Amino acid sequence: MTSKKPVLITGGAGYIGSHAAKLFLEKGHKVVILDNLFRGYQGAIDVLKKYGDVDFHKIDLRNSEEVDALFDQYEFDSVLHFAALCLVSESMEKPEEYFKNNVYGSLNLFEAMRHHNVRNLVFSSTCAVYGESEYLPLDEKHPKNPTNSYGESKLIVEQMLKWYDRVHDFRHVTFRYFNVCGAAPDGTIGDSKRPSVLLVQNAVRGALGIEDFKLTCPKVETPDGTPIRDYVDVNDLVEAHFLAYEYLLNGGSSDALNLGSGNGISVLEIISQVENILGTKIEVNHGVARKGEYAKVYASYNRAKEKLGWNPKLSLKDSVNALVAWYRDHPRGYDA
Repeated sequence: MTSKKPVLITGGAGYIGSHAAKLFLEKGHKVVILDNLFRGYQGAIDVLKKYGDVDFHKIDLRNSEEVDALFDQYEFDSVLHFAALCLVSESMEKPEEYFKNNVYGSLNLFEAMRHHNVRNLVFSSTCAVYGESEYLPLDEKHPKNPTNSYGESKLIVEQMLKWYDRVHDFRHVTFRYFNVCGAAPDGTIGDSKRPSVLLVQNAVRGALGIEDFKLTCPKVETPDGTPIRDYVDVNDLVEAHFLAYEYLLNGGSSDALNLGSGNGISVLEIISQVENILGTKIEVNHGVARKGEYAKVYASYNRAKEKLGWNPKLSLKDSVNALVAWYRDHPRGYDA
């Protein structure tokens, strides 16, 4: 099913949201981006305008009147909801900000959708809703015990969606992301944070000599003492969002799905693999250990494969090479 109505992307000026916007534009959709630019980038919006029909509105989801007015202006068929605060360590110091932004902001969005009869939503959640793994790989039935308020805020929104679906027929696909890496293959869109909060990005920046690489993970109970994570390319990730969008338009039922590679790799192994791919040594400096981390997680993505036909296609080498293209042209992100 193809729709001529615009798609709303919240957080579309951020790292993952901008990649999703680019994909939808390349597929011929009109895209409307809502972003408060607190951690999004005007530079991303400027680039996206080269790919198709995109409107940008600088709006904070906590402002219910402005959100509602946006829905008065457009007739959306679906919403992709990326906008959120997402720093684990920050969430341990400022939990109130995470509940104000991630929970209250989402509530305002859902109410605007309800009032304007928009019922299809793809929601960006996180594997942080699971907390420490009780078994591996993690499937969607794993107990939900977040160890940080970021994960807790996302879990609350998931619970909200369950009730909006039950009472207001809000059909939604919730994606629980694992660790995201990579950039647009053409080097036009990428992670603009300096430094990034994402390991592979920072390892590439260190390997290219853009800035010092700092190891900020705590010591944990794994073979090499560093956390084991599951890394998935951002382009694979947003492809899943497009599949979910079509799935909902075709009448698919609500579900929560993991998005990961299915492989667990430790922090030190990632550093070693990036060194091997780029043929250079990364000087490792030690920073302040982050709070709220857990020892090991990696995904089972079988449900996403069964429901959407989704499989991750891009390798770590693909992700690293795309990051090299991005950072060589944008060493300071969109400010370069």
